[in-house]
Amino acid sequence: MPQTMTKTVTDACESWLKTCERNQLERSTLKAYRSHARVHIEPKIGDLLLGDLSRGQVRDFMHELLDDGISQALVRKVMVSLRAVLSEAVEREWIEHDVATDVKMRRRRRSESDERVIPTKDEIRLIVENAPASHRAMFIAAIFTGMRISELRGLTWDNVDLDRGLVHVRQRADEHCVLGKPKSRAGHRDIPMTPLVRDTLAQWQRTVPVTVQNLVFPNGAGKIQNYSNIYNRVFKPMLVANGIVDAAGEPKFGLHALRHAAASLFIEQGWNPKKIQTLLGHASITMTMDVYGHLFENAEEDVSMFAKLESDLLAA
Repeated sequence: MPQTMTKTVTDACESWLKTCERNQLERSTLKAYRSHARVHIEPKIGDLLLGDLSRGQVRDFMHELLDDGISQALVRKVMVSLRAVLSEAVEREWIEHDVATDVKMRRRRRSESDERVIPTKDEIRLIVENAPASHRAMFIAAIFTGMRISELRGLTWDNVDLDRGLVHVRQRADEHCVLGKPKSRAGHRDIPMTPLVRDTLAQWQRTVPVTVQNLVFPNGAGKIQNYSNIYNRVFKPMLVANGIVDAAGEPKFGLHALRHAAASLFIEQGWNPKKIQTLLGHASITMTMDVYGHLFENAEEDVSMFAKLESDLLAA
């Protein structure tokens, strides 16, 4: 029997994980991928021969994960990893087709509590006006550039061009406070600064200590800031102190909401989705529309468009 006929899903998982390691993905990403393979994929379908794997078996695998009580968000991530595993098998000519690409998980309707919380303009102003001096520059940069907090944590002065008014995103800090490449090739980008961002960073540069890594936003020891410290010690208390809380008195949103705030401001300006995709560093326009597509909708404008459609036709 040809060797390719004896390859299993576990073999493909092993090959895929080695490829991920060879590509030097971030430790946190590799950790997640190993978990998807070792905890979810291999125990359930690892012993199946790749050549025998069917679309029905993949669908059963997905449904079994959901029946086990695993969240839809995690199941969706596991399915993305499974598709990558089978794509690896296709590349190695162990199979001809990735059957997982034909299996889609139906999106559930989101309840209001599930929706991404986007800060209101009043809440954005409160943050700009009342952020602690230690982090005001970081939060302002996040709100007006749309940079990820990981990108801001890893930002160095070499990549801040105050003369041209540009921030060059070239690296990010992972959860272990280790510098690495952006999340994807699209993450490598240049973002214009608003006057407030430029002035704030210029002032911040005159006061922040110089560090070995030349960090823009170092911690007190001159090293990369820990994400949880920023949230628990600075951001969360700031939201509570300014009444930006939910009915239970808890903070309405997390640090990532500052990126959502930036996206909503970009969209409000009427910028096209492709430009916004580039500014946010999304790998695809699909990702931008999946996350923010509803913000592009304008009911009044739609009514006007349909009225014009009718007028143009009947006036002919």
